Amino acid sequence: MGQTYTPGVPFATSGLFRRHAIASCGDLDDARQVLSEVFLPLDFPNASAATKLNMSLNVVKVGRVTLGYLRFGDAVRIRTAHAANFHVDIPLAGRATMRAGHRVPVYGTPRTAAVFTPGLPADLDCDAEFAQVSVMVPTAGLNLELENFLGHSVTKPLEFSSELDLTTNAGCAVLQTLHLIDLASNDEHGLLQHPLSEQRLEQVLMGSLLLAQPHNYSEALNSTVASAGSRPVAKAVDLLRAHPEHPWTVSGLASEVAVSVRSLQEGFRRTVGTTPMGYLRELRLERAHAELSNAEPGSVTVTEVAAKWGIGHLGRFASDYRRRFSEHPSDTIRRPSL
Repeated sequence: MGQTYTPGVPFATSGLFRRHAIASCGDLDDARQVLSEVFLPLDFPNASAATKLNMSLNVVKVGRVTLGYLRFGDAVRIRTAHAANFHVDIPLAGRATMRAGHRVPVYGTPRTAAVFTPGLPADLDCDAEFAQVSVMVPTAGLNLELENFLGHSVTKPLEFSSELDLTTNAGCAVLQTLHLIDLASNDEHGLLQHPLSEQRLEQVLMGSLLLAQPHNYSEALNSTVASAGSRPVAKAVDLLRAHPEHPWTVSGLASEVAVSVRSLQEGFRRTVGTTPMGYLRELRLERAHAELSNAEPGSVTVTEVAAKWGIGHLGRFASDYRRRFSEHPSDTIRRPSL
């Protein structure tokens, strides 16, 4: 199949998440069962017993978010049950008419995606050679991420506009996040193998959706945010310095100091000159460097020291370490201590 994608996002021609293939089938019942198990109950209302779907499906989990690369060789219509979670269907090749309940349809192409709000069924009428990324985001998780951004609880259900323009800067940010997840999913030693990194990717995906797609809280989310005062930032810095090995997230840290995520980020930018996670990354490098510098050769490994300080991705650690200290971590540990 010829791959179509937005310029600048080099998705693999064999499909996303290619190391995570879970189905390749033409049988109607098999396709119905696997898609219902992965996403939500669905049917093919226009199919007959003789219909051959030529379906392939690759699926990867990023924390609580499910992402699937789905391709049909033949034209097909899909009708789902009422959704319990948020769903985003992002066409990569071909076209489809997508509708949630009785709402205005979205004409999906590699330039236009559809966002489905919980509580409604979805109807997709797909052309032949259609391929898309299906993203299922848990309602509770996305609401919590929204509350962390806003700094207060939400009283009304989150409702997105149905059409997502993939050609805008915000839409491209969603595609770039998918590209990053695709790269990580196809690396057996990549980010998805480390719980901390996986959590970060989950947050980036949810955040990019909340910031990219208009919804009923967009005005509040995009309003000017007062930065956190010096006291919350100082408290956050103390927490990070006291426990840099802890699996901190921006939302978790903001909750600890009783400010919103955006306020904390702005406060760090103004006060510290970096982000909370940027500060934590540099702090962990300092702690790891100090331990490696004082260790007797052969008494500990670089991997053990990195793990001790909450560093999950050794490749990035080595790169950051070399940038900061002008040598490899292994060089430090081999150098006799003074």
